[in-house]
Formats: sequence, structure tokens, C-alpha cells
Amino acid sequence: MDYTSRIPVVPDAQLGPAEVVEAIRKRRGGTLLNLDRMLLNSPAFAVGWNGFLGAVRNALSLDARLRELAICAVAVLNRADYELLQHAPEYLAAGGTQAQLEGLQDYEAAQQDAVLFSEAERAVLQLTLEMTRQVQVSKACFARVQQALGAPQAQVELVGVIAAYNMVSRFLEALQVQPE
Repeated sequence: MDYTSRIPVVPDAQLGPAEVVEAIRKRRGGTLLNLDRMLLNSPAFAVGWNGFLGAVRNALSLDARLRELAICAVAVLNRADYELLQHAPEYLAAGGTQAQLEGLQDYEAAQQDAVLFSEAERAVLQLTLEMTRQVQVSKACFARVQQALGAPQAQVELVGVIAAYNMVSRFLEALQVQPE
């Protein structure tokens, strides 16, 4: 997709406040993404985002593969190319496969594919679809998630990941943030 950001990202020479930029760099392992440069148009927003998404990415007990599958699924459903470009490698690093990533492109088929996706993964895909497209989640879907994940903590964290990355994709797409 050809992107032209609707609002300019903050150029490196004008990044600030320094403590905000440093906190973001620390979470990112020393680099900044165009997403971060866009967020720095509002330092207060960037601080909140960095803290919140830092916790979502690094402080949850939810299995990393399921977390990244949910994030990639949100990206596919919302046609958020930037989000998928950033998280496909994370999904692969967490144990997902290239075949699974490719399978997400036919989302309806992926939800039914018991060879490519486990029951827990298909429950994640169904929950992601319902939360992303309908907002309300059916009783049957949530019962499936409860059966697949067990612990309430994992259920809460999965719902939170899906909600958070719907926010991320909407931010990226509304402002047309350019991929690196």
C-alpha cells in the first residue's frame, strides 16, 4: 500500500522531551519506529502509549504465540499493513509459522483449519474476529476461549491484547503512518 502520513512524524532532530524519547527507545531496544515519531507529536500521549503497550507486550503471562497471533489477526482484519509488518516477525519468533501467517489471509478458512491451527489458536481467531468486527462477543465464543485458555488471567490478557491492538491499528490507519 502506498502511504503518505496525514500528519508529519517528528523529525529526529526535533524529538523530545528527551526523557520521553529515552523511555521509548529503552522499550524498543534503542530504536524508534515511525509510529513512535508520530506519537511524539503529543508527548503526553506518547508517554501513556509507551507505558500501556510496554505492559501489553512485555509484562503479560499470556503465551507469546497466542498474543502475536491475535495481533496479526487484528492487523489482517483491519487491513493494517504496518501492524502486520511489525508483528509477523514477532509471531514467527514466538513459534508461529509462515504457513499460519499466510493462512490468515483467508480468515474464514483459517478459523476452520484444524491442521494449520490448534483449537486454542482457532478460539483466539474467533474471539479476535468477534471483538474486531462486532465488538460484542457471543457466549459460545467466550466459552470456547475459556475452555482453551483456562485461567481467568489469560482470558483477560487475551481480550486486552485484542482491544489494544485494535487501538493500534486504528491509530496507524487513521494517520496513515508509513512503514519503516
